[in-house]
Amino acid sequence: MLNLAGPRQAKLCNGQSRRSFLQIGALGLGGLSLANLLELEAQAGQSQAGQTKSGHKSVIMIYCCGGPPHQDMYDIKIDAPAEVRGEFDPIKTNVPGIEICELMPNMARIMDKLVPIRTIVGARDEHAGYQCYTGHLSSNPAAGGWPHVGSSVSRLQGPTQPGVPPFVSLCYQTQHKPYNEPHGGFLGLGHSAFRPMGEGRDDLVLQGIDASRLDDRRNLLTNVDNFRRQWDNSRSMDGLDVFTQRAMGILTSSQLFDALDITKEDEKTRARYGYYDPTRAKGDGAPRVPQNLLLARRLVEAGVRVVTINYSFWDWHGGNFKNAKGELPIFDQAVSALVEDLHERGLADNCSVVAWGEFGRTPKINKDVGRDHWPRVSCALLAGGGMKTGQVIGETDRLGGEPASRPVTFEEVHATLYRNLGINLATAPRLFDFRGRPQYLVDPSVKPIKELI
Repeated sequence: MLNLAGPRQAKLCNGQSRRSFLQIGALGLGGLSLANLLELEAQAGQSQAGQTKSGHKSVIMIYCCGGPPHQDMYDIKIDAPAEVRGEFDPIKTNVPGIEICELMPNMARIMDKLVPIRTIVGARDEHAGYQCYTGHLSSNPAAGGWPHVGSSVSRLQGPTQPGVPPFVSLCYQTQHKPYNEPHGGFLGLGHSAFRPMGEGRDDLVLQGIDASRLDDRRNLLTNVDNFRRQWDNSRSMDGLDVFTQRAMGILTSSQLFDALDITKEDEKTRARYGYYDPTRAKGDGAPRVPQNLLLARRLVEAGVRVVTINYSFWDWHGGNFKNAKGELPIFDQAVSALVEDLHERGLADNCSVVAWGEFGRTPKINKDVGRDHWPRVSCALLAGGGMKTGQVIGETDRLGGEPASRPVTFEEVHATLYRNLGINLATAPRLFDFRGRPQYLVDPSVKPIKELI
């Protein structure tokens, strides 16, 4: 059997095994079997006209599970009272007037290539990773759910070339389910992420099964899948034909597999990003894997449009400063290496990077020397994408608890990412939810962040 997904024991939010993502010979209602791959002709992922893998627009999103402490990263309040101030001092950056935490000297050195946003607002007071992944809150969800930004890009732009999916997730399944990514939402399963993590990575290429043998199975399995579709009233299988075409291309091409083989990078480059144990999750979040940032760069170079990474665990209700001393230097090294790598390889104008969490942390340090949930303001870090970097957007009050100027919403960040991808949402095809209602990926009143254009 050919499987494609993560570790066997990992479960999705709906209880499905990640290894049920693609299976040859598995026809269970819960999984996406490779039987589905055989119902259409091999028309895997047609390239967009006039685009090449070196020139396509892309996004790398780094989601920090749990909400990082903005007051201890990009917005240190040296004049705040002791119960707010914290242990860290600010350091100067290579942009006059911008200072950040002393634990992030590499970012300070390349601040001209970065944009810290100090005033992300509108978060829900819950560990809702979908805010970062979709740009939407859950107070009025579309029927079928809001799609992941990668799913939207898959629907609107498709793949850059055969054998390379438009949307790849390097996210780990986390113990705390709200940290996990949403699927294709009302765009259907066909636009969900391609997930090549864990053991399934070895199954990205056909092993003892050639294209003709795959083709021989089409007639038998198509009828089974057609029956299954007829009984699917949820519309969750919408777009699956698109998925199967792309998956067929992946299985018959080595390009994606080669991109995922990080050992092809020289040791100097790998060491530049840093290392940590990818098998050990931090808290109830994701493992701390700086090498996944390098892997994301390789996938972008191979032609992927959107790559997502969930990174470590930031819900520091206790031991905030101890945790920061262990976390921030590694994060600083990896993010800086990625941004510099993109510039050195000529990818920075076309590849946008965003690193953020679902909310901020309380100004007041609690009795456990931690910071609790704080949805009123949080932070983000942007880079690349042809944006005007070397600036800070937004200012918080004296305690770092409220925006004093230029609040920025999740939707504004997403509007900026869509713009950087070359997607004009005003003229894009209309998208409909499971009830047939037209939906906007970003509200028409929301515009890209003007300071970055």
